[in-house]
Amino acid sequence: MTLQWEQLVVDAADPVALGRWWAEALGWVVVADAADEYEIRPAPDRLPGLLFVPVPDGKAVKNRLHLDFRPDDQQAEVARLLALGARPADVGQGDETWVVLADPEGNEFCVLSSRRA
Repeated sequence: MTLQWEQLVVDAADPVALGRWWAEALGWVVVADAADEYEIRPAPDRLPGLLFVPVPDGKAVKNRLHLDFRPDDQQAEVARLLALGARPADVGQGDETWVVLADPEGNEFCVLSSRRA
């Protein structure tokens, strides 16, 4: 039996706007741009992707699943993401080596410390 990770589905009030934000944040390409299914991937034929779908209710609590990103330069990446519209998030993490941010709809994600040579 073979199992391949196809995509992570993200509930969104505005799938197109949130999908565009993540495409810009990650430098990914749009592979489906319908209002009810907006999908981005690292490249058109590369998996996994992020699929944004509409939901009527807003986000109410901390995510049970979140993405972690490890940049070359944590401070520069955090500054870039904040300039794109992310905002700092407090999920009770305290003083850690990672930075917790939230996307425009409040979904938390972490920017880990920079890679060491």
